[in-house]
Amino acid sequence: MDKKIPMTPNGYDRLQEELKNLKHVDRQEVIRAIAEAREHGDLSENAEYHAAKERQGFIEGRILELEDKISRAEIIDVSKLSGSDIKFGATVTLIDEDTEENHKYQIVGGDESDIRQGRISITSPLARALIGKAVDDMVEVTTPGGSKAYSVIKVEYI
Repeated sequence: MDKKIPMTPNGYDRLQEELKNLKHVDRQEVIRAIAEAREHGDLSENAEYHAAKERQGFIEGRILELEDKISRAEIIDVSKLSGSDIKFGATVTLIDEDTEENHKYQIVGGDESDIRQGRISITSPLARALIGKAVDDMVEVTTPGGSKAYSVIKVEYI
């Protein structure tokens, strides 16, 4: 499990912030909730206690997950990248061959992806198909809705 996880500096900062919040805010809140629920008596029939313990388990699991990802992070500063071929961090403008609509995506780490903001995971089918391609290349991707074809019209590192 020592495989590096590529991410942008912003993605790394967001993971660090989430970890800090879990450790210093959420963890403390759930400890207080457990203590308060214990004061209500019989724990075997105390729904508040069981909910707080379940929340505590989630928080502790997420903390371990984030610590692992942060320890294996390979931070890639996109502003220092260049070239005409598509790689991690590239912002790619595509044209859908069927609809002739333009789509703009940045290829980022899995924890950073947000399709509404135009960020797709390096592990997504579209990103995997784009890696190594350049302007004017055609890319065909199998999606749940069927096969889609795109032409690469712009590659930039911003």
